Amino acid sequence: MAVSANRLELLQIADAVAREKSIDKFVVLEAMEEAIQKAARLRYGTENEIRAEIDPKTGETRLYRLLEVAEVPESEATQISLEEAVARNPAAQIGDFLSEPLPPIEFGRIAAQIAKQVIVQKVRDAERERQYDEYKDRIGEIVNGIVKRVEFGNVIADLGRAEAIMRRDEGLPRETFHNGDRLRAYVYDVRRETRGPQIFLSRTHPQFMAKLFAQEVPEVYDGIIEIKAVARDPGSRAKIAVLSRDSSIDPVGACVGMRGSRVQAVVGELQGEKIDIIQWSPDPATFIVNGLAPAEVAKVVLDEDSRRIEVVVPDDQLSLAIGRRGQNVRLASQLTGWEIDILTEAEESQRRQEEFRTRSEMFARELDVEETIAQLLAAEGFVSIEEVAYVAEDELSEIQGFDEDIAGALQSRARDKIAERDARYDEERKLLGVTDEIAALDGLTPAMLVALGKAGIKTLDDFADLASDELIDGREGILRSFDLDADAANEMIMAARAHWFEGEADDNGASTMHS
Repeated sequence: MAVSANRLELLQIADAVAREKSIDKFVVLEAMEEAIQKAARLRYGTENEIRAEIDPKTGETRLYRLLEVAEVPESEATQISLEEAVARNPAAQIGDFLSEPLPPIEFGRIAAQIAKQVIVQKVRDAERERQYDEYKDRIGEIVNGIVKRVEFGNVIADLGRAEAIMRRDEGLPRETFHNGDRLRAYVYDVRRETRGPQIFLSRTHPQFMAKLFAQEVPEVYDGIIEIKAVARDPGSRAKIAVLSRDSSIDPVGACVGMRGSRVQAVVGELQGEKIDIIQWSPDPATFIVNGLAPAEVAKVVLDEDSRRIEVVVPDDQLSLAIGRRGQNVRLASQLTGWEIDILTEAEESQRRQEEFRTRSEMFARELDVEETIAQLLAAEGFVSIEEVAYVAEDELSEIQGFDEDIAGALQSRARDKIAERDARYDEERKLLGVTDEIAALDGLTPAMLVALGKAGIKTLDDFADLASDELIDGREGILRSFDLDADAANEMIMAARAHWFEGEADDNGASTMHS
């Protein structure tokens, strides 16, 4: 078929392909132009620089060869001398391109096959780009599709204008899909890949549940109720924390709905996954107590630095608080972002008694006092001889059974013991080779200096090279057992680095003097 023939048919084909693939008609026409160019190169020689143009209004195809104006042409196929160019166009200059019209070509079998491949590939690329552009902005949305096929547990779904995949681990346990089934899932990622854009779906993602509540609960959709956190054990149990921005609306009640209608709609979609709806609170202790529902909590002890909380529950509530295979406490931990340790009241009481006994023995031994005095100190909350040594004397003398003489004697003994111990540490520090420059840094105790020496930190430069987490990291920090905070650690390190900049300051001062 001649290229110039059937102009209207060419435009009709471009229109039909563009509609079918949901891409721009001009993309299809560009693909056709490229296909004609390739076929023309086969006909006139691949060394030629050939261009094809299709008029988008009339469908007329124009074929021409590009020739570059050169002072000394190196290739007759692509270049033309300035003299010849001026003969054709008096305004021609070196570096310009002249177009030489070519007659329409007849498509042979091979040329037609190549043209078809070019058009198919171009259209496919454009379709993939359109799919990526459309779905990259839909990450975080719920989409509906029809299952096309299931491969090794992975579900391939037709979303209408694209295909998506739900991997086996993103589906709910014991949930099976067959060809033709409807699928509702969460778009959690869209990626460009060599085989085209990949749209990844999930039914186990925590945000899938949050989006389902937004569809079922108008107050969530409108932003009156905010979903603050979601934790899921997919297909089994979940916890969702909600907060109302309107004091007149109960967020838990709104999400449950009349006779549980709203939450049941979500449960039904998630194959019977049990959902605990919890009131969110800015106070971590209150939020964690709510998160452990339905178990009752007697007492909590927070450690904000390590984001760890100790929860004491009545003995009969232990199994409920922990849940089957630890599920309840695990979900509460994921929901709140805190590590949760659960103790019964009996265990806590036993531990308190053990701590009391250990502290009493330590005071009796270190201060060389009777058991009664040691127990009184432990009962008043003292945990170290440093506290006894440096607390205000009246705090000691006010303890029942103590007077000023006893308080003074205890502080004197505690200070002597600390001085004696520090002298031993100082001797050990010197034997380890820790220099006096490090010892002179504010905030480092003799015990800390020994710990540094054992870790191979012996000079000021050794210490200056450290990062704060190397000192205080929870598992491997050299000084982790000394209750140092990050600010204090950074301050010490910066003090150790001060000597690095002294030379620079001197040089700057000297250069200023000379100028």
